Amino acid sequence: MEVRGEKLAALPTPRSAGLSRTTRTERCFDVLLVLVMLPAITVVAAVIALAIYIDSPGPVMYRSWRVGKDGELFAMLKFRKMRREAESHPVTLDEDDRFTPIGRCLAATRLDELPQIYNVLRGQMRLVGPRPELECFVVQFSDEYREILSVTPGVTGNAQLQFVDEKHLLGGPDPERVYRDHVLPAKIEIDLRYVRTHSVLGDLAILARTLMLPPMLLIHRARAGSATLRVWIPTAATAVLLATAFVIASSHFS
Repeated sequence: MEVRGEKLAALPTPRSAGLSRTTRTERCFDVLLVLVMLPAITVVAAVIALAIYIDSPGPVMYRSWRVGKDGELFAMLKFRKMRREAESHPVTLDEDDRFTPIGRCLAATRLDELPQIYNVLRGQMRLVGPRPELECFVVQFSDEYREILSVTPGVTGNAQLQFVDEKHLLGGPDPERVYRDHVLPAKIEIDLRYVRTHSVLGDLAILARTLMLPPMLLIHRARAGSATLRVWIPTAATAVLLATAFVIASSHFS
């Protein structure tokens, strides 16, 4: 079992010189955006947490240990989308039988990632950056991840947007091998490009595209005939309306 603060031996140790100017700028950028969005995030997260609690027994959230900046392991938070007794696997399939009913909707819309705002506030993640991977995959691509993990991983990024339907690609008898040999190398190339060329304006563009994903994915899945999503679309719409009303009211009385 990994322990918080443990680092992978094959990756560089953290720099001791403190935050660089670029890192301070990125940190301020993330914290400011989170504070602006926090009222809406809080309302949507509360609705999702209540739905999970009603939907199936077990905790509302779970921790997934990932490799962060400079190889440091940390507990990445997610809303629970699997049954409590489900067996753990390194990859998630599109029609994974471990999903709870609300979990299937969360996976389809990527709203299970919302609790990672906490990781952002702690400085373990950024809003935008390379997606933090499981240790079992990082050690197999240690040369590439030595560069990728020179920056803080993110909640969203170009690789996540390009592979939004990643679960559809993981077919066959060995989905873990498909991910390792085909999907992950392509994502690594995208992440390396981000590390070498990222900017604040580029991050804003990625965030704008990410915010459009949940409603677009819900509509797409509903049209495809998902009964579960048809049930939970009113819940998602209610959450969005409540969040909007809350933000408007807060602005009016501030």
